[in-house]
Amino acid sequence: MIKVDYTDIFFILETKFVKFQFLGYNRENFYGIRFRTKDETLQGKVWKFGDNIDTDLIIPARYLNTSDPHELAKHVMEDADPEFVSKMSEGDIIVAGENFGCGSSREHAPIALKAAGVAAVIAPTFARIFYRNAFNMGLPIFELPQSAEISEGDEISVNMDEGTITNKSTSKTYNFTPIPPFMQELLADGGPMNFAKKEAHNG
Repeated sequence: MIKVDYTDIFFILETKFVKFQFLGYNRENFYGIRFRTKDETLQGKVWKFGDNIDTDLIIPARYLNTSDPHELAKHVMEDADPEFVSKMSEGDIIVAGENFGCGSSREHAPIALKAAGVAAVIAPTFARIFYRNAFNMGLPIFELPQSAEISEGDEISVNMDEGTITNKSTSKTYNFTPIPPFMQELLADGGPMNFAKKEAHNG
């Protein structure tokens, strides 16, 4: 429920970077997830969830015997909506209530969301650790106090440069604090580890 400064989440754990560097991961295959490019505008159908959606609801602990993102994706949001995976399409957007991502610090939650094809999560507030983990995994998340005004099934678009969320179903536009360019680049690269590898390669 803590608002986090973007600079607060731009950090790299060097031991993790070295580990994944030796494993040979790159921008296209990190965690087996296809990352979007920086200049895309996010657009998709809305799926609504309530307040205090914790990490056990995002990906139940009984499935954490695997780290395969595609296996995790099969069960994302299962305990909140058992039919979610079968109903959603790649590029859809979750709009939730307060304190999304509370609970444990596990990174499996944003990994599972990203691997399932969720393009972004919008909520009034996010749990601090989930906020960091989401950016580390390249999952765009946006704080929007008026999230409750968006209904399930609405079609919305997110312009990160302008800091706007447009509900195409109601023709309403909302403003949020634009994501700084360096954070957009981090998201486009799939998180700070991939960003660091790219910088090291270019350097």
